[in-house]
Amino acid sequence: MPTHRFSSALLLLLLASASETSRTRDSIVPGEPLTSNDTLVSAGGGFELGFFTPPGSNKTYVGVWYARVSPRTVVWVTNRADPVPGHANATLSVSRDNCSLAIADANSTVVWSVSPPASAAAATVLNPCTARIRDDGNLVVTDAWGRVTWQGFDHPTDTLLPGMRIGVDFTGGGKNMTLTAWKSPSDPSPSQVVVAMEISGDPEIFLWNGPNKVWRSGPWDGVQFTGVPDTLTYSDFTFNFVNDHREVTYSFNIRHNASVVSRLTVNTTGTLQRWAWSSSASAWSLYWYAPKDQCDAVSPCGANGVCDVNALPPCSCLRGFAPRSPEAWAMRDGRDGCARETPLDCGNGTDGFAVVRHAKAPDTTRAAVDYGAVGLRQCRQRCLGDCSCTAYASANLSAPAGRRGCVMWTGGLEDLRVYPAFGQDLYVRLAAADLGGCNLYIDYNRIESH
Repeated sequence: MPTHRFSSALLLLLLASASETSRTRDSIVPGEPLTSNDTLVSAGGGFELGFFTPPGSNKTYVGVWYARVSPRTVVWVTNRADPVPGHANATLSVSRDNCSLAIADANSTVVWSVSPPASAAAATVLNPCTARIRDDGNLVVTDAWGRVTWQGFDHPTDTLLPGMRIGVDFTGGGKNMTLTAWKSPSDPSPSQVVVAMEISGDPEIFLWNGPNKVWRSGPWDGVQFTGVPDTLTYSDFTFNFVNDHREVTYSFNIRHNASVVSRLTVNTTGTLQRWAWSSSASAWSLYWYAPKDQCDAVSPCGANGVCDVNALPPCSCLRGFAPRSPEAWAMRDGRDGCARETPLDCGNGTDGFAVVRHAKAPDTTRAAVDYGAVGLRQCRQRCLGDCSCTAYASANLSAPAGRRGCVMWTGGLEDLRVYPAFGQDLYVRLAAADLGGCNLYIDYNRIESH
């Protein structure tokens, strides 16, 4: 009798343990799909993956959300353009032969799938293909040798998580990683609101609404994007910008000693927002957003105009420039920009420069960049030696003085604004007649001294 009781107790313990393991597994393997009434939970318990139906929708998706945040906050959607119709049973599975990932409806009809490269090793009994939700929220598929064959972080939806990248990865055929807003709170399918890296010239991030540019980050100056000047105050974050032959990407991380939960999200109204979770309030707190003022709009003061939210009116022309359309400017419409009052005199070498302090660098899509060991003095000489050069600035403020590289602009200076603090110095080329005395310069225009 005691032996029987011991065996029964042991059996119940094993069954309970198996049940608990089943409920908290973090991965699927061939033959063990995820069903619509089950979820995967990352090993550290931070993220959960499963099927969900948005409020007001009759379609089902596979998504990732924070396991410890309520109400549910979905940060990634697998099949946002290929939902499962209705609320019927569905499955997420990984195949045995080539490690492909698939979502099927109740009739076993595949509605979404992705196949890894042909080089992926086929699964074996001892080493199966695996799809696992990791502690950073990344859904990762590995082959029989443990190599990553596909991962969700290469395909962001509307949210950038710590460690996730936005930009272009040139390896493996090239991947353009963007953020795309949901069409509506009940429809995760891609909308026309997109956040993407522009890699021409000196790379910068743009927020698009259809064909229209809504906001620009400015170029990375070695420390931050010049259009996000308060980045230096984010003590709990680290920011990474990579610009080489392999990739042009931006990402962020949380410092190891910081218990911060944060995400960068583009919403359906066309706003880019950084949120941080407040444990004390059990709610998301808006940490930063863009666009946030009229100077955050793309080029509200036109070419060679300067936008300053602390000035009335906010638009003015650079020193040596005048409004192209005085009538429009009188009506507070500066989009036509400003024209140079005195032509440059490149041939005689009499041109000089005025410095714009605390600037968001102008649009760098067509700018020329040299990350070599050059300083401002060399930048000045190069700009003077190129009759088409209209301005220059340091390319990398994190490098030692004299080795910070050079960004040079040609043509009109678009989308220029200034801040009360932070920002960088921009050196604008002027004819000698417009240099004048220092006392003629407004606060953000001062003669450069060399």
